[in-house]
Amino acid sequence: LGGDEFAIILSATSRREDVEPVARRLSDLMEQPFKVDGEDLFLGASIGIAIAPLAGTRPAQLMRNADLALYRAKADGRGTWRFFVAAMDAEEREKRLLENELRMAIENDELELYFQPLVDSATRQATSFEALLRWNHPLRGLVSPAEFIPVAEESGAIVEIGNWTIDEAIRAAKTWPEPLRVAVNLSPRHFADADIVGITRAALDRHQLDPGRLELEITEGVLVSSDVSVIERLTALKHLGVTIAMDDFGTGYSSLSYLLKFPFDTIKIDKSFVEKLPSDSAAQRILQAIVTLGHSLSLSITAEGVETPEQAAFLNSIACQKLQGYHFAKPLRETELAAYLLKSGLTGLKSPEAAPGYPQENRIAS
Repeated sequence: LGGDEFAIILSATSRREDVEPVARRLSDLMEQPFKVDGEDLFLGASIGIAIAPLAGTRPAQLMRNADLALYRAKADGRGTWRFFVAAMDAEEREKRLLENELRMAIENDELELYFQPLVDSATRQATSFEALLRWNHPLRGLVSPAEFIPVAEESGAIVEIGNWTIDEAIRAAKTWPEPLRVAVNLSPRHFADADIVGITRAALDRHQLDPGRLELEITEGVLVSSDVSVIERLTALKHLGVTIAMDDFGTGYSSLSYLLKFPFDTIKIDKSFVEKLPSDSAAQRILQAIVTLGHSLSLSITAEGVETPEQAAFLNSIACQKLQGYHFAKPLRETELAAYLLKSGLTGLKSPEAAPGYPQENRIAS
């Protein structure tokens, strides 16, 4: 059916109990290593199953419903199989509706950036803010990124949304007192499909922001292909003067090797390690090892998900330079930043209307 998809037709049965052993056998077979040029390669299979007549009677309908079940299996993890159920059809319709509404979100001015501070672990002063996307839906209310980002990734809308996010984050950062910086997440699809270097350069020029005040965060999903073009794009971004951070460090299989292969400036330790502090001695040792490794590679270290003073104290004691989490501040709307900065002793916030690149139609007439 495609590069990595194939179909199997079982014509002699319409009973689930007959089909499940076949799925199990296929899954087990696919988990056996394949020899390629003397090397063992490990694969896996996700399987979607549609059984007639409950899942349809026409071939096209059965294929569509098996595909819906396949997506569910993929979401649940490699090596699983799922049978089509009617609820999947309703979920698919809801997803398509969300996709159509998402495409209108930028035009209708429904997207908004919130900003969460990253603080110096010793002084507790904000050094930068991470831009976090929110969708203010007119009927649904505040839609969680966990709900709409996967839809945007799948549909390709993430490219337009990602471009908007970069531009809006840079515009906002220009209004902040120097040397405060802004961090922006890049999704795998956006990084792969967009002219990310050109888009970033254009936004920096448009808003006249020092490139050194922009950090781009990427996850292992961007790096997994190990394609030469990934290194070329990251290197080109570095040449612009922006810094590159590896987000959610420690959650993937190849995090350590990526540190040697790609030009990172910062690693952000995933909150799954931090949340076990300070009582978990194993988490303490792992975090100490990550910080030591990062320092040996001249990388800046940020810990995510800091929620208690005890966690903050431990991370400061092991020389983790930056901390981020609800212990310091929740994500803030742009209109809330002035009060936060004033409370932190930082002044010099400019009005958005005074910033270069601010749309003329949005300026307030005097």
